Amino acid sequence: MRATGRNRWMAAVAVAASVVSGGAARDAAAAESLAGQLLIASAAIQDPRFHHAVVLMLKHDKTGAFGIIINHPVTERPIASLLAAAQNKTGGKRAPKDRDQDAEIEGTIRVFSGGPVQPQYGFVVHSPDYRRDSTLTIDNLVAMTADKEVLRDIGRHQGPNKAFFALGYTGWSAGQLEGEITRRDWFTTPADADLIFDLERGAVWERALARRTHDL
Repeated sequence: MRATGRNRWMAAVAVAASVVSGGAARDAAAAESLAGQLLIASAAIQDPRFHHAVVLMLKHDKTGAFGIIINHPVTERPIASLLAAAQNKTGGKRAPKDRDQDAEIEGTIRVFSGGPVQPQYGFVVHSPDYRRDSTLTIDNLVAMTADKEVLRDIGRHQGPNKAFFALGYTGWSAGQLEGEITRRDWFTTPADADLIFDLERGAVWERALARRTHDL
């Protein structure tokens, strides 16, 4: 069954909530967690979905891993059109309050392919100066919110200073990422705001690779 726009956002919130709750459970493996790191694809990876990918890791523990690709841009869209598209998928009419709110929306936002898993879900990756109840903040450096209200706030100039919108995410089941690490498919480097938000996207992979702390 195809998810409606509202259900897509609700499901994305549920995914984000699971990440937050998982991150709250610290155990002996936490010291080895890659959450807050950038995962850099080896040039040897043949899967085109991960060609020169740099993944912002949001969760990594014994249950699996979750991240969003930060250097596969798709387009730039008016924020109002993203909100309208989400609403149209519900098959119903917008409430007058929502119509009034969305009439104030301005500006555009960069849209990225966040990964091949559930690309119908949207996530806003942003600077940590903005927070909602559903926001996941990593090391006070970067944050992620899966709630369309963050788009409204950005469009009203009340949102985070820096942000982009990602469709889908990259996920690994328990032990899967570790297997890929063993095959030396990935390198890591600490997350950096310049790499996440500012650097020209075509240069991110090479710059991140040059900064890698070690081969996994």
